[in-house]
Amino acid sequence: MAKTDTKKRSWRDKYRFAIYNDKTFEEVWRMRMTRYNGFLLLVFLVLFIVGVTVMLVSFTNLREFIPGYPDGNTRRNIIMNALRLDSLEKELDLRDQYFANLNAIISGREPVDRVAGQDTTANYEDITFNNSAEDSLLRLQVEQEEQYNLSFMAGYSERDINLSSIHFFPPVKGIVSGRFNPRTKHYGTDIVTSPKAVVSATLDGTVMFTGWTMETGWVIQIQHSNNLISVYKHNATLLKDPGDTVVAGEGIAVVGDSGELYTSGPHLHFEIWYNGEAVNTEDYILF
Repeated sequence: MAKTDTKKRSWRDKYRFAIYNDKTFEEVWRMRMTRYNGFLLLVFLVLFIVGVTVMLVSFTNLREFIPGYPDGNTRRNIIMNALRLDSLEKELDLRDQYFANLNAIISGREPVDRVAGQDTTANYEDITFNNSAEDSLLRLQVEQEEQYNLSFMAGYSERDINLSSIHFFPPVKGIVSGRFNPRTKHYGTDIVTSPKAVVSATLDGTVMFTGWTMETGWVIQIQHSNNLISVYKHNATLLKDPGDTVVAGEGIAVVGDSGELYTSGPHLHFEIWYNGEAVNTEDYILF
C-alpha cells in the first residue's frame, strides 16, 4: 500500500529545470513542473505537430512531394482521359446502333429509331416561354405573307399552271415496270434500275417527311413550289432528314427493296401529287 501511494505522489512531485551560466553560475532560466504537466505538454506538442503537418499537406502543394500522390498535370490528365473515355463509349454505342439498323434494313426489318436522351445538366423546369412584342409582330407578318401561298390553299385547280412547262428532273434512269393506274390505286410509276443507284430530287423543295412503313419501306416526301409534292418509296437508305432543303438532281436516297407488301425487287416507286391529286409522272418525265 505504501508503494502505491509513493508512485501516485511521484506524479505530482514538482521538479525544477534550470539553466546556469557556466562561468558565474548565475541562473539564466528555470521551469518548474510535475511529471503530469510534462506528459500533457508532450501530448500537446505531438498533436500540434500532427495538425500542422496535416494542414500543410491538405492545403499546400507539399502533398505533391508525397510518393505516389499525383501532381496537377497527372490529375488533369486523369480527368481528360475520363471525358475522352465517356465520349468514346458514346461513339461506340452510336456505331453499334448504326450497324444494327443497317443490318435490319438489309434484312427487311424495321430499324430501331434512336431517341436523343434528355440533357441532365439542364433544368427544364425553370424555362419560361413568353411572347414578346417582336415575336407577335413577326408572326403577324408571316401570316400575312403566307395567306396567298398556294401550298396552303385548297381548290387550286391544275389549269392555273401548266405542268408541262416545268422541267422535272428524272429521279432515276431505268425501265418502267409499273405504270400509273388510279383504278388499281397505283398512284405512281415503278422504275427498275441498278441496285444502290442514287435517287435524285425531281425539283427544288423541302423534305417534309422521312420514315418507314410496312407496305412501302423507307419513304421520303418533298414539298415543292406550286403546291407540288413528290414521293419516293422502297428506298434502301434515306440521305435527307425532314426540314432539309434540296435542289433538283440532288441525291436524296438509295434505290432499294424495302417494304413487305408492294415490292418484288430493287426499284423506285415515284409519285407526283398536285393540289392533293396524283398525276401520271410519265406525262412529264422521260425515265
